[in-house]
Amino acid sequence: MEDEKGNKGMPLLGDDFPEMTVETTQGVMELPKDFSGKWFVLFSHPADFTPVCTTEFYAFQTRYDKFRALNCELIGMSVDQVFAHLKWEEWIKENLDVEIEFPIIADTGAVANKLGLIHPGKGTNTVRAVFVVDDKGKIRIILYYPQELGRNMDEILRVVEAMQTADKNSVAMPANWPDNELVDDHVIVPPAKDKKSAQERLEKAKTGEFACYDWWLCHKKL
Repeated sequence: MEDEKGNKGMPLLGDDFPEMTVETTQGVMELPKDFSGKWFVLFSHPADFTPVCTTEFYAFQTRYDKFRALNCELIGMSVDQVFAHLKWEEWIKENLDVEIEFPIIADTGAVANKLGLIHPGKGTNTVRAVFVVDDKGKIRIILYYPQELGRNMDEILRVVEAMQTADKNSVAMPANWPDNELVDDHVIVPPAKDKKSAQERLEKAKTGEFACYDWWLCHKKL
């Protein structure tokens, strides 16, 4: 969908991540091709050399090993040129003693337009968006923040791990997993589809295979 200025709307959950060639601090990359077989998190930020964005990049980098342990890469993006990204990376290393290891896209506006990241009321700055893309190139999660609010990187780590767990085990994930107030670190068993399976669900609860509040709310430990 496009507005009157030709800007495209944000892709939807379940869509293929749009194919694009991008210029980054680590050279030209083809997305999502260059992350084939891996999950990746693409996150946009309003601008280099800004306070909130600097805290975010520091936070992402200090958790980079945890993302990679989940077979997940990181890639940043803003409408800044490569030299600005590189200079900002230098500043972060010299002043905060952290080296940014993941690539940062230097966008001319084409990528932001394709992903729907230009806020119509904020000039040319990209908003704080997060795209979590799976190892098949499908967009699984989209998070969208105002410029004034920095992101919680532990939550982004959590959602990557939660989605991978859900996919692997064909289950659903409760609120605040793995520390849910009702079911602790258990996962949610998919709802019964008919009367017979609902009754079977309760029988399994009696054997301890599942724990159920009712036939439609069952959970189990992995």
